[in-house]
Order: sequence, then structure tokens, then C-alpha cells
Amino acid sequence: MITARAAHTFEPVGRSVAAARAFVRDTLQGWGFGDVVDDAVVLTSELVTNAVVHAGTAAEVLCLRSGDGVRIEVSDRYPEREIPLQSSGVQMGSPDREGGRGLQLCAALASRWGVEYSPAHKHVWFRLDLPERQVGTRAAGPSVSTELLPLADDRVRVAVIQIDSEGAVSAWNDDAQELFGYPAKQVTGKPLTDYAAWPHTPGTSTGIAEALRLSRWEGSYGIRAADGRVVPVYASHLRVRDPQGEPSTVCLLVRDDERAVLATPQRGSASEAAHRTDGQATDPFETFIGSPAPDDLDGLLQRTVERSRDMLDGDAAFLLLATDDETELEVRATTGLPSARQRFARVPVDTGSGRYGTARMPAVHEDLASVPGAVPLLDGTGMRSVVTVPLKVEGRLTGSLGVAAEGAGRYSNEEALRLQFAADRIALAVESARLGELERLRRGSLSFLVEASDLLAGTLDRDQTLALMAQMTVPTLATWCAVYTIADTASDPYLSYVLHEDEERIDGLKALLSRIDPPEPVPTPGARVWPAPARAAHEAALEASVRSLDDEPHHLGSGIGSTLTTAASVGGETVVLPLVARNRVIGMLVLGKPSEDHFRQENLELAEDLSRRAALALDNSRLYSERMAISQSLQRSLLPPELPVVPGVEVEVIYRAAGEGNEVGGDFYDLFTIPDGAYGFAIGDVCGTGPEAAAVTGLARHALRLLAREGYSGPAVLERLNNAILDEGERSRFLTLLYGELRPQQDGSALLKVVCAGHPLPLRLRQDGSVEAAAEPQPLLGVMDDLVLYEQTVRLDPGDVLLCVTDGITERREGSRMLGDDGLAEVLKGCTGLTAGAVAARVMRAVERFAADSPSDDMAILTMRVPEPQRN
Repeated sequence: MITARAAHTFEPVGRSVAAARAFVRDTLQGWGFGDVVDDAVVLTSELVTNAVVHAGTAAEVLCLRSGDGVRIEVSDRYPEREIPLQSSGVQMGSPDREGGRGLQLCAALASRWGVEYSPAHKHVWFRLDLPERQVGTRAAGPSVSTELLPLADDRVRVAVIQIDSEGAVSAWNDDAQELFGYPAKQVTGKPLTDYAAWPHTPGTSTGIAEALRLSRWEGSYGIRAADGRVVPVYASHLRVRDPQGEPSTVCLLVRDDERAVLATPQRGSASEAAHRTDGQATDPFETFIGSPAPDDLDGLLQRTVERSRDMLDGDAAFLLLATDDETELEVRATTGLPSARQRFARVPVDTGSGRYGTARMPAVHEDLASVPGAVPLLDGTGMRSVVTVPLKVEGRLTGSLGVAAEGAGRYSNEEALRLQFAADRIALAVESARLGELERLRRGSLSFLVEASDLLAGTLDRDQTLALMAQMTVPTLATWCAVYTIADTASDPYLSYVLHEDEERIDGLKALLSRIDPPEPVPTPGARVWPAPARAAHEAALEASVRSLDDEPHHLGSGIGSTLTTAASVGGETVVLPLVARNRVIGMLVLGKPSEDHFRQENLELAEDLSRRAALALDNSRLYSERMAISQSLQRSLLPPELPVVPGVEVEVIYRAAGEGNEVGGDFYDLFTIPDGAYGFAIGDVCGTGPEAAAVTGLARHALRLLAREGYSGPAVLERLNNAILDEGERSRFLTLLYGELRPQQDGSALLKVVCAGHPLPLRLRQDGSVEAAAEPQPLLGVMDDLVLYEQTVRLDPGDVLLCVTDGITERREGSRMLGDDGLAEVLKGCTGLTAGAVAARVMRAVERFAADSPSDDMAILTMRVPEPQRN
């Protein structure tokens, strides 16, 4: 049954792809379908790209919601009847190609999909089913003796917070105030998201908004306290409704180290519960983990370490998962250890010789004090004895499980066998959950990279590219980010951009990074650890603390607080990824975590993919900026630096280059002195743009000045210029040119001799408002040999205006309409009595208003006016 629908039509332009992704993302998140958003966005992006980019038609996107999933339809007006079926002999093509991946992705990601045709439309649809969620009671247990109850502090505080249907706090008890420091009146009515520090990894985990809408949820996150610290909490959420039917969520929260108050009660050991009381055997996995088993990887791992600790009566337990190449182990769950410090830390699989130095075999350490560093994870924790066993699936190492105790000699081979038995029971389930998490992460990463590539490709501005690089990594992949750039091989890295998820910490972070040497620009791909920021922050915090001991309390400023805050921000793991483009290191992307925190391997791999795309975008922006600067410099060199003042004649020039400034235009103008008190003027247009056109432009402008100052007449000047252009051979371009000589007269008029070689004719505006052509058309330059031209004489009386333009003015278009010579003449008729500058400005304004689009051709206007004599 369809319970909601949303539709939108997108025009056949490139930006519609990003708009379609945003439409689908916003729609599904509004419906609470966060679990399938990433897949839906990826599929919609590919299908809309096929429609608006490859097929060139508008795309209609329809979202249909049902109780158990969502159906999305993408329609276009290109009904090609060819479907690449996997079961047929048709090759679906390589997934690395730019186009043709839409139906492949539908087959890989969608629950169901299909293509429907009509004579004028093609409909591609896909359906994504919602995953089943475990709701209601998570677990229950019988009454147990007092000795088996979990240990807690004398005064356990349970914060009770109620969240209304809009996600805002509606109730806040006294324990919540004691735990987090906010009085009830300060937080009531504000969204819980303002205070929750929710763990987020692309493609995995449930967002807080989704968690609050579930009928039951249990897990860990953080609450930002009034003093700025993040308090780790363990929470249990229950969705309820009042007598009027209005839903709300009741949240019970305790400190994370007191999670036993809310978490599932402990069970007996695997050996004690191997059989039911009725004699029937039970599943060893269910006996060890409990029923129901957690439906997410983190929950399963946490339950595993807690059961392992309880089974061997240990003080701590940990579980590490192997990387794909089985060379390192990554900490994923601990209990009894500082989990915030150890999570995602990595240790090598083989740390030494013998069975005690490898995670591939069970190992028992009776006293770690006698073998320091044997288990790096336990250094500094006070643990003395430890037993570790491998997790293996089909002979392949997938992880390591360990239990530790504060006393020495607590464990023997018997405990190792018991723990190995448990590890064998849960290894397959852990690997299956891990692969499921990796698949969700892969899908989320794909969606993330699609949007990142779209954003990076949408700008050629260097500063905006740097900002996008940082904003895409913070806070999704890291807590803070810094971008170093390298201008050339002889330059040192320069700190170009710094971003922290807390804006108030950016200045302190930037100051810290400015005081230390930048990382070495190594082209080796992949992330490498950079300890310098954490070391420098620690030293700065230590120095600030020592200085503060000598000050009176009332003399202490905010400096030490800022220093300690910065130290906490960069005290975790910091990694450097090279930005390599076109076989050259152009910079480094630095990602950091707060105190004692680590990156997970999947996030580093995603960051490496992002760094490759960002490096190319950054280098493209550099090349574009250099090309634009060169073009602008060349364009300026092809135009006169300044115009001379002509006695008795007003002269005004307006020049507008088309495009974004990365191409040299072919239009030019000039006004210069020649012998006998005369002035030469020219306005021309070389065919095309770019370096070839610029060469002809430079040749024409400088040849005109040289020949005119040698005393040649106008026709002789242009005939010789024509020969010079033809001598360029294949590099030559034809040129339209209006050239003339201006001589002010004693009676206040001006005498002009003009030659119009294929150029738009100059227009003369008389005082009575009449407009007429001031020359006759003649052949353009650069086409034929033995060109014979002639000049015409024009007299400008006081009040007359001569308007000269390039074809970018007359050929201004709006659809099928063109301004043309007649339209320009109509504009000029309304300029009677205006100065030369006012005439040029009015003509340019009329040309710009003629069409809504930006000009596609360069435009130049040269106006000359003989002013009327001043009257007393």
C-alpha cells in the first residue's frame, strides 16, 4: 500500500543530477528511511545522469513510500528499447566506464527493479526494502543471587529525558542536571541533537533522528556537558504515546562505565549453560552471546567481550579485527579498558618470534611485567595476566579475542581452551556481521564520493576547492583537517586551510600548526601517521601548566585554557595523505582526531579516495588560474595602455571580453597620434579566439601604428597589413577592420578619412537625430592577394557622433532575434545631445538588455563626438 509520494521534474542540465540526489535524500530522510538513503541516492544519480546528460532529456523522479520499503521511478523521453540483461549474451560493459552503469547498479543494489516503455517515455524503477529491525524487549533474565549482580557506584544517577515528536526535549530530571550540568529550563524545548555527540561513519550506524523513532533502541553515544566535555553514556530508548496518540521517546541514560545498570544482565558461562535443564542441547553461539543476538556488528562485538570477561572472571577483555591483508589488527571492542583511547587503534599481527608473538595462535601470558610490550594494547593499564585466542574462518585469521586480569598467574591452557571454544562459536557470526558492515560502508562511501566528485568538479576556484576539501572531511571522516599546498618543486609546503568541527578551536589549531614544521611531501600513496602535532600540543600544554603554577589564581588568563583545549583537539591520531596530481605532489591533506582517538581503516581508505579526487581538482584550479592570468595579461597587451586626448573631439571606448577570462579575444581597438597633427584610430575583429587570434591581433595593432606613422595612407596601410597576414601562412586568420584618420579642424568640426574592410559600418548621428552609414563596405583582410582599397571622407559637424562597433554588438541574439544594424541605428537615434561617453554607455546597456544570456562574443564600442560650441 502506498502511504506517501513525492515527485519532481529536472531539466536536461548538468546541475540537475545534484538536485535530484538532494531531492531523494531529503524525501527519504523525511520519511524516516535513513537505512536505504545511500543506495537510493547512488541509483538515482546514475539514472538521472543517463537521462539529462547522456539522453539529453528532462527526467521525472517519483518516490513512493510503503510500509516495508520505497519505490523510485525515473522517467525520461528517450525510449531506447535495449536492456542489458545479465542472463543474455549482451555485455553490460565495464563498471569503470563513465556511462551505462545505472542498470548494473540497480541489479546489484535494488531489491527489485525493472524498465517500462511507452511510445514517448522510458521508466526505470527500483525498489529498496527496509531492513528488519529488532524492536521491543532486547533481553530478559531470571532472578539471581546478590553476588551475581553488577557492581556500581554508591550513587548511580539515571538521567530520564523525554523527547517529543519534533525531537525536542520535553522533560529533564534532576539526575540529568547532575550528570550534564544543564538545568531543565535551559534545555526544554531544544532539540536533543544540540547536545548529543552522535558517532557517525558514512554508510554505517543509525542516526540519532532514526534512533529516536525506533520502538526500542539501546547503545552508546555522548552528551556534551555544560563545561564543554563530552560525557560517554549508555542509553536505552523507548517509544511511547500519550492518551491523545502523540508519540514521544523516553531516554534512560547512565555513564558508559555504569552500562550494566541498563544493559542486558550477564549470563552464566558457556560451559554452565551448554545444556538446558530439560536435557536438550542448545546452540553454543546462542548460549555464549545470549538471545536475541545483537543485530549490528558493534553490539555483537561488545556483547562478545563482556561474555568473555565474565566467563573467565577477568577484569578486562578486548576484541580486535584483522585488516584485509591480515597484517594488522584493529581494536573494535573493549571492556574494562579505556575504550575511547583504544578504539580503532592498530597493532601488528606478528610482533615477534614464537607463538607468544603472534595473534594466529592461542597464547597465555602469566605475568606481563616480565615481558613488557608483549601485548601493546594493555601497556599502562595495570593488567598482569592475559589469554588471547584467534578468530578464524576457513583457516583465515579474522580477529583476536583476549581476556586480561590485574593479578598475575590467573590463566592457564585450560582457560585458553575455553576461550578458544567460544571464539570458534562466534567467529563466523562476527565475520558475517563485519562483511555486512563493510558492504554498508561501501555503499555509503560510494554515495559520499559521488557527491564529493560532483562538488569538486563544480568549481575552478582554488580557495573554494580548498574549503570543499576540508568541509567534506570534517566531521564525516575526521575531527579536524589541514591542507598544505606546494607551489612548485622548489617551494616548501604552505599551510593553506584549517578546519575544526568546533569553530572556536580553529584559531588555536592554526597557530599550533604554524609553529611546527610541515609534514614531508612524500608521494607514496596511503595515509601515514604524523606525530608532530600531538607532540607539540602536549609540550605546549605542559609549558602552560608549569607557568601557571607561578601565577596567582587571579592572574591566570584564558591562555592556558586555550592551550589545553587545543592540546585535547589534536592529541589523538594524525595522518597525512599526499595530494598527487599529474605525477607531482602538490600538497598534503592532514586529518586529525581528538585526544587518544584513532582512525578506522575503512575511513582512511575513503579519505585516500577523496584525496585523489581533491588533488586533481586542486591542480585543475591552479592550471585554470594560471591560464586565466596569462590570458588576461596577453589581452591587456593587445589593447592600448591609454588613449591620447584629441583636441576638440570627445572619444570614449568600452571593451567587454566574453567568457570567463580564460580565452584571449579577437576584438581590439586603438587610437594613436600620427604626423601632421592627425590621429589614427582602428577597431577590428580577428576570426576566432585563443593564441592564433591573439597573434593576428598583435600583428595588426602594431603594424597599423608603424605604417601609419611612416606616412602611408589608409588604403596603403591596410593593403600592407593584408600582405603581412597572408605571409603567416596556415596560422593566418581573416580580419575585419575599420581604420581611419582623424583631423580636428579650425572651425570646430573634424575631418575623417575611413576605410571599412569587411567590418560593421560606422554610423553617423547628426544633430537632427538622423542616422546614416559613414562608409561603404570593402573586402576584409587576410583572404585575397592584391587587395585594392579606397578611403572615404567624412566630416563631423559640432554635435555629430561617429559610432564604431564590432560584430559582437550587432550580432547580439535572443532566440531567433538579432539586434543587427537596424536595431543599433534605432538605439543611436535616441542619443542626440549626449556626450561620447553617454552614447557608448547607452548603446552597451541596450545591447546587454537585448538578451538575458551572457554575451558569447567580445564587444567593443568606439565613439567620437565633436562637441557643440559653448554658448554665453
